[in-house]
Amino acid sequence: MHHIEEWMSTLPAIWIYLLVGGVIGIESMGIPVPGEITLVTASLLSVTTSISPWLVASAASAGAIIGDSLGYYIGRRGGRRLLERFGRRFPKHFGPEHLAKAERAFQRWGVWAVFFGRFIALLRILAGPLAGALHVPYGKFLAANALGGLTWAFGTVFAIYSVGRVAEKWLKDFSWIALAAAVVAGLATTVYLRRKAAAEARATAIEAEKEPAATP
Repeated sequence: MHHIEEWMSTLPAIWIYLLVGGVIGIESMGIPVPGEITLVTASLLSVTTSISPWLVASAASAGAIIGDSLGYYIGRRGGRRLLERFGRRFPKHFGPEHLAKAERAFQRWGVWAVFFGRFIALLRILAGPLAGALHVPYGKFLAANALGGLTWAFGTVFAIYSVGRVAEKWLKDFSWIALAAAVVAGLATTVYLRRKAAAEARATAIEAEKEPAATP
């Protein structure tokens, strides 16, 4: 992600907005590309550069709504067979088990799966095409799609932007405290993980000793 941020920081602002909208739109159509990583990176750049968080969020919303609508149309025209064909092409992203999970989500939540799907990696890719394949009424789909896209895009961007601004100011004023806290946290985490690993190793050794005795 650091390399992506370095590359995006060299782009003009207008290209970043277009990139955010385009990548998220492609992802929402049902093609597995890093939409969320692109959005998070652009949001981080808005903290330290002239990139506008409002325009980043607007571009992300537009990409999400338009991409999902195109995905809906593709799913409506191609049906489940098209999704299964895509599953064979991208088995790591939406193979048969992924498709089954997405269908269960639609059975449980109905059209609200489109709204909640914007916050779940699997459904973010499959919601549009699957809603079309299941013949969800487009009016209901569009309402849930727009609400989910706006909430996800603006919520993500401004959560990152707000935290980033606070962190930037805090680190600028108290950098030595932040460094000390990071070192202490790192040491504490290392000690905790080592103790946990040792405890699990002892438990495994005890179980291994008991097994021969339990065998007749």
